[in-house]
Amino acid sequence: MLNEIDFRESMSGLIRWINQQGWSPGTSTNYSFIHPELDDIVVISKSGIDKSLFSSNDFMHLNLQGEPVNIYSEFKPSAETLIHTEIYKLFPKTKFILHTHSKASTLLSYIDEPLGFVTISGYEVLKGLPNISTHEALVRIPIFKNDQDMQRFTKQFKTFEVSLGCGALLMEKHGLYVWGESLEETKRYLEIYEYLLDLELTLKQIK
Repeated sequence: MLNEIDFRESMSGLIRWINQQGWSPGTSTNYSFIHPELDDIVVISKSGIDKSLFSSNDFMHLNLQGEPVNIYSEFKPSAETLIHTEIYKLFPKTKFILHTHSKASTLLSYIDEPLGFVTISGYEVLKGLPNISTHEALVRIPIFKNDQDMQRFTKQFKTFEVSLGCGALLMEKHGLYVWGESLEETKRYLEIYEYLLDLELTLKQIK
């Protein structure tokens, strides 16, 4: 059975790979997973870490209220911590969350914000997303206003609960969040969504 150290090693390797894709400029983005032995503990990336150098030591523990616990009580978590904890509470099967700042996700979250969603359909790769068996499916990724008041921001989650079933959300001018039940599954969702968003941005540019 995998333990926390195994999870940290796998996640930190994935974070460095994400940085190589150009999806985590500066020290931006954050990542988390549910502790494999403690269901009420979230293991989340520390703020201000260069993601190209991210290591298994660059995580901290939080409770589901977003508060640092144990030896990490003196650390300041990311301002977006409550997004992670809210997703875990809203979707209890979720074990991993990945957050990126790619160009496509950031621009489309701004361009389509008045619509409230980025709508994607017709692509074969959609079949790699949860509960989709045909390329004819239509996926709407909800766009949240980028609100610095995280308490107020997370109140939006209940409103979007049904559309969040796609396993992803966008924050306006900010980027993409995806989540899943395993690291492999969540990485697959991230790759698919980033690919689809890049296609949609390219299509808008062509038009």
